[in-house]
Amino acid sequence: MNELKQIISLRLVDSDRAAVQAIASRLFVRESDIYRFAINYLLNRFSCLFDESCTGSDLLPAMLEIRAEINHTLGLKRHQLEKIINGNNLHPDKYVAMSDIELLLMPQHILKQRLIKLDEAPRAHIDVETWLKLYLTEKYNLFEIDKELLYDPVAEL
Repeated sequence: MNELKQIISLRLVDSDRAAVQAIASRLFVRESDIYRFAINYLLNRFSCLFDESCTGSDLLPAMLEIRAEINHTLGLKRHQLEKIINGNNLHPDKYVAMSDIELLLMPQHILKQRLIKLDEAPRAHIDVETWLKLYLTEKYNLFEIDKELLYDPVAEL
């Protein structure tokens, strides 16, 4: 299989470049190997983003994983994110409400207040990111809920 390689240009802040160099040095590999690893990891981890059959709620687990980066690094707005998630969705049962898409873009302090209003289950004992994951998991039946996330160590006392 002939895989033609392309040279690309990449802009990084000095601290990111220094971090890549440090990782490469510690692993005894070239800096370019770290960049290729990072790109391959991203492509494998988020293959659902280039799979046309993954739409609507299928994309929520990946979006939850990169929630912080959606806003800060990528600068996505709610309508852009809605188009990414629901744009090609032909299945009404996989449709994700705009109010839930907005949750992915909220800072933690606002997110907590919104979840208090939306979620019927009191979950003050867990962190906000876990709470959001549980809320969306239950609402959209994403995957089996990790029972450890529901454990309340304070209730044991």
